[in-house]
Amino acid sequence: MVDLESEVPPLPPRYRFRDLLLGDQGWQNDDRVQVEFYMNENTFKERLKLFFIKNQRSSLRIRLFNFSLKLLSCLLYIIRVLLDDPSQQHGWSPIIWVNRSLPLWGLQVSVALISLLETTLLSYLSYKGNIWEQVVRIPFLLEIINAIPFIITIFWPALRNLFIPVFLNCWLAKHALENMINDLHRAIQRTQSAMFNQVLILISTLLCLIFTCICGIQHLERAGNKLTLFDSLYFCIVTFSTVGFGDVTPKIWPSKLLVVIMICVALVVLPIQFEQLAYLWMERQKSGGNYSRHRAQTEKHVVLCVSSLKIDLLMDFLNEFYAHPRLQDYYVVILCPTEMDAQVRRVLQIPMWSQRVIYLQGSALKDQDLLRAKMDDAEACFILSSRCEVDRTAADHQTILRAWAVKDFAPNCPLYVQILKPENKFHIKFADHVVCEEEFKYAMLALNCICPATSTLITLLVHTSRGQEGQQSPEQWQKMYGRCSGNEVYHIILEESVFFAEYEGKSFTYASFHAHKRFGVCLIGVRREDNKNILLNPGPRYIMSSSDICFYINITKEENSAFKKQEQLRRNHTSRSFYHGPSRLPVHSIIASMGTVAIDLQDTGCRSSSVATLTLPSESGKAGRRPSIAPVLEVADSSALHTCDLLSDQSEDEATPSDEEVSNGLEYMKGYPPYSPYIGSSPTFCHLLHEKVPFCCLRLDKGCQHNYYEDAKAYGFKNKIIIVAAETAGNGLYNFIVPLRAYYRPKKELNPIVLLLDNPLDDLLKCGVTFAANVVVVDKESTMSAEEDYMADAKTIVNVQTLFRLFSSLSIITELTHPANMRFMQFRAKDCYSLALSKLEKKEREKGSNLAFMFRLPFAAGRVFSISMLDTLLYQSFVKDYMISITRLLLGLDTTPGSGFLCSMKITEDDLWIRTYARLYQKLCSSTGDIPIGIYRTESHKLATSESQISISVEEWEDTKDNKEPFNYRSNHRNSTSSDQSDHPLLRRKSMQWARRLSRKAPKHSGKTAEKISQQRMNLYRRSERQELAELVKNRMKHLGLSTAGYDEMNDHQNTLSYILINPSPDTRLELNDVVYLIRPDPLSYVPNSASSRKNSFCNAIGQDTREETQL
Repeated sequence: MVDLESEVPPLPPRYRFRDLLLGDQGWQNDDRVQVEFYMNENTFKERLKLFFIKNQRSSLRIRLFNFSLKLLSCLLYIIRVLLDDPSQQHGWSPIIWVNRSLPLWGLQVSVALISLLETTLLSYLSYKGNIWEQVVRIPFLLEIINAIPFIITIFWPALRNLFIPVFLNCWLAKHALENMINDLHRAIQRTQSAMFNQVLILISTLLCLIFTCICGIQHLERAGNKLTLFDSLYFCIVTFSTVGFGDVTPKIWPSKLLVVIMICVALVVLPIQFEQLAYLWMERQKSGGNYSRHRAQTEKHVVLCVSSLKIDLLMDFLNEFYAHPRLQDYYVVILCPTEMDAQVRRVLQIPMWSQRVIYLQGSALKDQDLLRAKMDDAEACFILSSRCEVDRTAADHQTILRAWAVKDFAPNCPLYVQILKPENKFHIKFADHVVCEEEFKYAMLALNCICPATSTLITLLVHTSRGQEGQQSPEQWQKMYGRCSGNEVYHIILEESVFFAEYEGKSFTYASFHAHKRFGVCLIGVRREDNKNILLNPGPRYIMSSSDICFYINITKEENSAFKKQEQLRRNHTSRSFYHGPSRLPVHSIIASMGTVAIDLQDTGCRSSSVATLTLPSESGKAGRRPSIAPVLEVADSSALHTCDLLSDQSEDEATPSDEEVSNGLEYMKGYPPYSPYIGSSPTFCHLLHEKVPFCCLRLDKGCQHNYYEDAKAYGFKNKIIIVAAETAGNGLYNFIVPLRAYYRPKKELNPIVLLLDNPLDDLLKCGVTFAANVVVVDKESTMSAEEDYMADAKTIVNVQTLFRLFSSLSIITELTHPANMRFMQFRAKDCYSLALSKLEKKEREKGSNLAFMFRLPFAAGRVFSISMLDTLLYQSFVKDYMISITRLLLGLDTTPGSGFLCSMKITEDDLWIRTYARLYQKLCSSTGDIPIGIYRTESHKLATSESQISISVEEWEDTKDNKEPFNYRSNHRNSTSSDQSDHPLLRRKSMQWARRLSRKAPKHSGKTAEKISQQRMNLYRRSERQELAELVKNRMKHLGLSTAGYDEMNDHQNTLSYILINPSPDTRLELNDVVYLIRPDPLSYVPNSASSRKNSFCNAIGQDTREETQL
């Protein structure tokens, strides 16, 4: 260590303690040298170059001074011409000599001298080694021609009246003007407009040509007609405009030669200028030009940033954006890096859009393009991702950079960003509104499994519609479905509302029920004035305040509604006198007379789980009396209102697990997931296992040391499974699992989830597809690379169609990229009803409907949706900033303390005593505090059967005893299946060959044998495609050692149709098997202080009919 320290060099003299005391005296003996940089700029030439050329502002001043000198010289020439009198001279002398006064000569000499000195200095400063390059330049030659003769006249006075073509300085002025414009753009840090420069050059060139011709003709005609400047101007305009009156013409040959030269120059120069101008105009049309600052300050506009603009995306945005009345005066500026599509160009040329939409070709990452779009003055900026990209992560990265660039350029501009993958969402947390596609997609797919057609419900709620779709249809379900689809979510302050003002100080459920009873509006949530969190159905204990913001579902917002006075209603509805009560409703809105309702509080409490329905109330009066429903209390009574305690499960086996659960080792607890797959996921209280399952046990098809099961049947699941068929297990699956495992889902209704990363038939059968509740198909990522955008859904559509043909009774749920492709789901080529729906869709589209696809049966039933439909959710957020929050709460993506959740219940035969939707509303509000928002209805419908679907089973033919009936079957079936047999000539040929062999071998005298052979022959002939598929599936199941007992090949849903009624009218009749959508209060906000053993099956949220349902 001593040696190392001795080798350390001493401190420099400047840092010694002595130097701190003595100052900088140590520098006198220092051997270091001070170096000065950029010494070359200290020379006189460099300083001049910096002032005249390099410096932007000083160079601009020099250009302006030079331009003024040239204009001054031209003005002095015009003054000299006006003062000159050519009549005093004769012959050719007026062309060579002119009359120039001494003061005018002095001014012209001064201007010429200054111009020559400036030009010489600039040529010297621009000299780069080649002197001839500076000398032979046209501006320098013109300067020599106009300046040197004046300088010569200083030393030779006899030449002071010599003619000098000073008017040629106009070309030097043009050159100075071009340089000045360039320096002007450079000085003020603005992008130079090529279009503006080209127009300026064209105009200046034309003016210089005319001015040169005017001055030249006038001077040469001094020896001829003695034309004035005005006469010369008249002649030039008439000549260049090709009119040629002929009243003024040149007389001498020099002037005629000049006219010929000028016309030739014009024919060469002007077309070149016009060609460049036309080219720039075409390029500007492609790039879109600029959105002027004046327009940005006087008009309101929004900017739409996309990587590629497709016609579907554009029309969805424009239709949804301009559907709101207060946005009619807004302009839309589209910023896209690609050229405008031909279809987009045609659409933007329509007068309705050409005056509102401005297309700019540019990148959001360039400040110049953001300045063109006037992003800093925009009311909002929408940044959309390209969902058709093969690499969705790369598409998100581009979106993130665009959002960063916009935020950096215009920090005060509200941002509305669409992102594809949830793991990238935290990069844009600064945005005002964010919609993550995979989050919403998987959440809707999950809720579709437990609340049927949730995707259709959300899609209809976020679309703007007047409810006019399907009103001209002859079918009643299409009219009801179309009318209810016009319901949307609106908001209003309580004290400003006619709907809700009178309910100040009353409970939320009381306000919701009576508002629906009186006005038909469905109050679903509130927000305190001092709180930004929205509460969906906060429950009966929530007391309404005057400053609360109310969120409700209705056909239109209250501001657009008209209310009739009570006197007018009495005259219109004479039967009102039969009803009592404070509301005084019209007949169709009255639910039950509050004066005659008996209060049965004993029936409003939570019931035991052994009771599957809310039983019919006992009738204490006459036998024909309508069953009573308890009134909704203005303020909740804790002794009468029993809500669900979902912290402890509703089922009694929570405390005492069953033997089956103990044997399976299923011990659940409630808590937050210990790990989050990505940053930004909302924590959700869920059902969790006490111990983490080993990874080896997660493989369903392979046994391990912990269990030896290799198929779903062996596990013996109590509930039906949910199969997710996907290509990759992405982070978005987290949002599929969480809603299915949320704490408010009863433990006995938790469905096992099977993730199928590859879906051949064998794996499907092992996963238990024959007894699955739902199969969710999301395997479309590999088809994103299709050249045609609409082919991105090809793989998904074909896979779903294959599953539909193999397992016709299976509930298949999927998501597509393009809504137009939904017509291929469960495709039947010759189905007459599907063709009729296709025609209806075309008619609705021609009427301008944004929901033309809503009548497709798979969409109406909630079996398919398109995530692009949720683009409207982002667009609506510009007007309704609460829509994203409400949608996330409904889908379970966010959980707010005190906010309710979406669930459903099914109407059974025991519940039909309630009769109407309004009475159901009252029953729910008075008992559990649930708020119904809609009905999912399934109806039997005899669809026209196609030829390819007609089949007769072998067993049915064998059991037929009537000889005439089989003959009729045969004749009818041959006609109906002729197309099928013609489609399979090989099958027909083999069957006929097999039948001939049997007929040859059979003895002719045996009538029974011949009949048997004929019967087998006919059975083979009549075997349908569905039976062939059924045999294929059963053979594979037998080969895999699986039981075929659960496979029913003939049970399908082709004879039913399902649809949604959002916020139906109060007098809507309930029907059997209706599924009612409910917003149930948050059970955590009603946990009693003491442990309660009260159980209630009515609080159980149900999905579809494949599980144990909760009923009224």
